[in-house]
Amino acid sequence: MVRRLMPKKRFLALGECMIEISQNPGTKGISRSFAGDTFNTAWYAAREFREDWVVNYFTAVGVDRISADFLGFAHDSGLDLSDVIKRTDRTLGLYMIHLDQGERSFTYWRDNSAAKTFASSSKLLTNVMERADVIYFSGISVAIIDDSGRRNLHNALTEARAKGKTIVFDPNLRPKLWSNSGEMRSSTTMFAQCSDVIMPSFEDEQMHFGDTDTAATAYRYSKLGAQLVVVKNGDKEILLRRGSELCRFSPPKVSEPVDTTAAGDSFNAGFLSAYLAGSRLDDAVRTGCELAAQVICNQGALIELGSEPNSLCC
Repeated sequence: MVRRLMPKKRFLALGECMIEISQNPGTKGISRSFAGDTFNTAWYAAREFREDWVVNYFTAVGVDRISADFLGFAHDSGLDLSDVIKRTDRTLGLYMIHLDQGERSFTYWRDNSAAKTFASSSKLLTNVMERADVIYFSGISVAIIDDSGRRNLHNALTEARAKGKTIVFDPNLRPKLWSNSGEMRSSTTMFAQCSDVIMPSFEDEQMHFGDTDTAATAYRYSKLGAQLVVVKNGDKEILLRRGSELCRFSPPKVSEPVDTTAAGDSFNAGFLSAYLAGSRLDDAVRTGCELAAQVICNQGALIELGSEPNSLCC
């Protein structure tokens, strides 16, 4: 009797990866890496998902040396980039991290970022999503593309959801990427309406939507049609809403985080890897918190898991 291997499930993340420049701790030297919100989640997901999943990242890059370096790095990290668009007239965007007692700020250079064109072809988006089981994107993925790209992306996501794909959205509100706050809020709401799982950060939602508490954020997104809303809140209580069910979880405390750059991105990867494998909500949140706690105890967005925690962290 010949055993048939079950086809692997596919987790597809969409968006932008940039060149990351950061200062080495205690020195005047700098390090170069690659990072970006959805790419960070995909990178950690490739380590957290079980072997029956493939993690695919869809973006646009250049054909220059730095783009080739990125593709090699992503491939070596276990990501499938077979659908990536290559542009002869553009390259990767770049950003620099500035740290102050673990909190970060950024300076960006992304005007010529190839990733701003990843949604320029509606046919390509549809084809890429057709092979996916779960599709993950963020508010930054939406913000960096033009109006035509947003229409293409929204239509493709709506069609994919109608075909039974699971759509996961992290609003990741970044007002500097939008022409005005009204456009940001209306686009966020529109894309939330075609999403099954929404993973907002309360501080952003409170500031830009005026939510009074995490329950208000969860309720608003739930009313837009989300089956599950996971409201992150820094080191404070995480609130989940599934239907009318509410679940609250207090993350473990980290005494002195070193770098919070990818805290939410890594949490999303840990949570989704457990949730999509059938774990209970509290176990999925715990997995996300444990991964994020390890990440923020180290320098940079992407760290090798299993390394010793920084001594400043408990």
